[in-house]
Amino acid sequence: MNHRLAGAATALVALAALGIVYFAQYRLLLTPCELCLWERWPYRIVVVLGVLAVLLPRRAALVALGLAALAMLGDIGIAGVHVGVEFGWWASPLPECNGELTPGAPLPMFPAIPCDRPVYLVHGLPLSMAHMALCAALAFTILLTAYVWRAARRDS
Repeated sequence: MNHRLAGAATALVALAALGIVYFAQYRLLLTPCELCLWERWPYRIVVVLGVLAVLLPRRAALVALGLAALAMLGDIGIAGVHVGVEFGWWASPLPECNGELTPGAPLPMFPAIPCDRPVYLVHGLPLSMAHMALCAALAFTILLTAYVWRAARRDS
């Protein structure tokens, strides 16, 4: 696989993940918690890095794809924290998830839901969206890292 195709695939996978969560939010009316919103940021970064990988020369594209893998490692961390919060292993690090408001800050436009309340996308499937996000981020990161590793070894 060449770097342009890998970059395009990376951007498309990240866009698909964002498309799923926006569909769940706006069409299925599933309200995201604050940690859910944080989990979207690495995917936005990966979309940009994937597009850059399409436009840049091979070596720079591999750097962009490596940075995309690092961004996805960050998403694994956020999703892992979210799963731990859902299981009650620890409290959320975000005050918004615990029903705390910052004094003097404006009220949120949408009512916040607690981060420890699992949201299920597929009825009957015992995996919350946070669990699915963690699994997807793990798989995506492994595939992306494997590509970058192989391509870099081939170049050296």
